[in-house]
Amino acid sequence: MGTRCKIRCKQGYESQNSEVVCMASKHWSSNYACREVRCPKLNMPANGGYKCSDGSYFNSRCEFFCSPGFSLKGQKTTTCQHTKMWSASVPTCVDMDPPKIKCPTIKDKWAEPGKLTARVAWDTPEGVDTADGILTDVILKGKPSKSDFPEGLHKMSYTVFDRAGNKGSCRFTVRVRVRRCSPLFPPDNGYMKCDSDKDNYGATCEFTCTGGYELQGSAARVCQYGLTWSGVDTNCAAMNINVGVRTAAALLDQFYEKRRLLIISAPTAANHNYRFQMTNLQHAQCGLDLRHVTVIELVGTYPAQIGRIRHRLLPPALALQLRILLRIPQRSFQMVLVDKQGMDKQRYPFPITAAELFTTIDTFPQRKDEMVLQQEAGQTCQS
Repeated sequence: MGTRCKIRCKQGYESQNSEVVCMASKHWSSNYACREVRCPKLNMPANGGYKCSDGSYFNSRCEFFCSPGFSLKGQKTTTCQHTKMWSASVPTCVDMDPPKIKCPTIKDKWAEPGKLTARVAWDTPEGVDTADGILTDVILKGKPSKSDFPEGLHKMSYTVFDRAGNKGSCRFTVRVRVRRCSPLFPPDNGYMKCDSDKDNYGATCEFTCTGGYELQGSAARVCQYGLTWSGVDTNCAAMNINVGVRTAAALLDQFYEKRRLLIISAPTAANHNYRFQMTNLQHAQCGLDLRHVTVIELVGTYPAQIGRIRHRLLPPALALQLRILLRIPQRSFQMVLVDKQGMDKQRYPFPITAAELFTTIDTFPQRKDEMVLQQEAGQTCQS
C-alpha cells in the first residue's frame, strides 16, 4: 500500500494518467493502460477526398485525391504523428483544366447572283467542362451566324471560361468566293456601264456608243453561272450618213438621239461671217466631237447652193429643203444649233467663238450625263 508507479508508454501510445498509487483497497488508483494516439479527424477537401490506412490512429497514412477536372494543390499524403498532429495540412482541389469547345467546320460559300456576299449560318458550339460543368456564355469573335459575309477569308473564334477563370477557345474560318467572268471592256467610241462588281456572276453590263456611232452586237450582256457572258461582242461603228435621201426630214432622222447639229448657212463662200466662223471651228474639232456635234454647211442660193457634211456633198434640192424646214434665210448668214431630239435650241445671226458654243451645249440636261461618262472614261480634249 502506498507504492507509487510512474506510467510511461511507447511512442505513439498514451495513458490517461502518468502515475498510479496502490490503494488500501488493493486496487490501483486509476487505469494505467497505454492506448494508441489518435489525430483529429481530417476535413474532406472540396471537390475531392482521401483514403487512410488506419483511420486517424498513429502512423496512419492518408492519401488525398481530387474529382475529375480538378488538380491537387498541396501535399498528396499526410501521416498521423505521435504528437497527435498530422504531418501535412489538408490540400485543396483546384480547377486547372480549361474547358473544351469545338468550332464548326464550314465549307467555302459562293456569293449569290449579282452579289458579292454570301449568307453563312452555323450552330453555336457548346463548351464542355471536366470540373463542375459551370461555364460562362460562349463569346464569338467575328460576324455572327446568319450574317452576309463579303468575298474573302474571314478568321473567327469562340471562347468560353469556366468558374475558375480557365479559358477554352477554338478557331475556324469562313471563306466566300465570287464566280467571275473574264472582264469586259468598253468598245472604242463607246461606253460601258456595269452594275454589281462588273464581272461577277449575275452582273449586267450595258453598252452605248458616242454620238455619231452605231451599236453593233449586244446592247447588254450578263455574266452567267458558267462564267461566260451572254450575247455577242459589242462594237461601235461610225454612222453611215445617207445623203441620197429625198427629204430633209429623212436626213435629220439619221441624227435623232445620236448627234447634235450645227447648221451654218451663208449666201456665198466669201461671206465674211461664214469665213470667220469656219476658221474658228477649224481648231475646235475635238470639242465638237466630244459634244457629239456634226456641222452641216449650206452655202450659196438655189439652184447654185451647196450642202456639205464634212466631205460629203448634199444635192442642191436637199439643201434647199433643209433651209425651208428649219426656216433659214438664203441671203444672210445664220447658224442653227439643233439638239439630239431634233429641237431648234439656238439661232445665231452672227459668228460666235467655239468656247461660247461649247458653254451653251454643256448646259443641256443630256450633255451633263455625257460629261459624267466621258470623265469616267478619261475622254477629254487637250486644248
